[in-house]
Amino acid sequence: MASIPTSRIASIDLIRGAVMVLMAIDHVRVYSGVPPGGPTPGIFFTRWVTHFCAPAFVFLAGTSAFLYGRRHRDLSRFLVTRGLWLVLLELTVIRVAWTFNLDFDEYLLAGVIWMIGWCMVLMAGLVRLPLPAVGGLGLAIIALHNAVMPPLLPLLPATLRKVLYTAFAEDPIGPLMVLYSIIPWIGVMAAGYAFGQVLTLVPARRDRLCSTIGLVSIALFVVLRGFNLYGDPRPWSAAGPMPAALAFLSTTKYPASFSFLLMTLGPTIALIPPLERARGALAGWIALFGRVPFFFYVLHIPLIHALALGVSQVRLGGVSPWLFANHPMGNPPPPEGYTWSLGLLYLVWGVAVVLLYFACRWFAGLKARRSDPWLSYL
Repeated sequence: MASIPTSRIASIDLIRGAVMVLMAIDHVRVYSGVPPGGPTPGIFFTRWVTHFCAPAFVFLAGTSAFLYGRRHRDLSRFLVTRGLWLVLLELTVIRVAWTFNLDFDEYLLAGVIWMIGWCMVLMAGLVRLPLPAVGGLGLAIIALHNAVMPPLLPLLPATLRKVLYTAFAEDPIGPLMVLYSIIPWIGVMAAGYAFGQVLTLVPARRDRLCSTIGLVSIALFVVLRGFNLYGDPRPWSAAGPMPAALAFLSTTKYPASFSFLLMTLGPTIALIPPLERARGALAGWIALFGRVPFFFYVLHIPLIHALALGVSQVRLGGVSPWLFANHPMGNPPPPEGYTWSLGLLYLVWGVAVVLLYFACRWFAGLKARRSDPWLSYL
């Protein structure tokens, strides 16, 4: 199959940029006291729309690794060093940004950056395999983990079980709260790595494959989820307390079920062809975030946290001590009278995104002007 140069693929920047913007909604929600999903459509979709973030970002991290490997010969070394760097930042800088406290003995969070870091370390070995083997292994993990992992869990030591799969469904490992397990996310990254080959094809072939993969994934989700055949440990029911449409979309994220990944990755891949043709100010604005996604990530948490302190001062006449507790999973419930309205949540989100635009524009300009090796780690 013919291929084309892949210096920069516009749709990847647009998807990563959109992921960053949507992700910020959920992280504002953490400090707003609004629950993670709920029976009302407003609260439900405030959380649900952000479900696309982790799958898209992890999948495209694998794709970016493939494209990096086409231009550099040190891919395995880069993946190991960058992966360990991400784990270190998660347990230090990002942990402090979430909490604004230094109570490391009581609380550490193994969040999405931790998971991406360890998956990169594992990918450093996987990329030495033939590309079809990497892609096949990734797809097998995505599709089969709901059937294979549960009977294996009793055979694993507790710590390994939590890190690999059960995560925060079980007690923390000492102070370490594991939010994102390695499985199935290593499968998502491996599949994304193999998908990089698709993006090197000539545009017409690439677009047909992306549309086919995306639409088939969506159809498979509708069939498997609709008839409760396979793919999620929590069957949905139209007779439950939640409206039927919301129950249908309420798939399991921790660990990410096959249905969850079909629901999120299918539309993401299907959108690649139209996003390749997207132009205009809005597309450029979103793509800017996608060119410096990790810089956005590191900066957005302390910014949102600081904005929440300001909101608390204005609304309550003082800064709530709750905002210095352990976020986002180790908190007690917010104090009575603290929880924001959805309107306020989205207002703070909008302010944060505007402020982040100017910071990211500066950093993107810095990366364009300079080639210092350290810049590749942000």
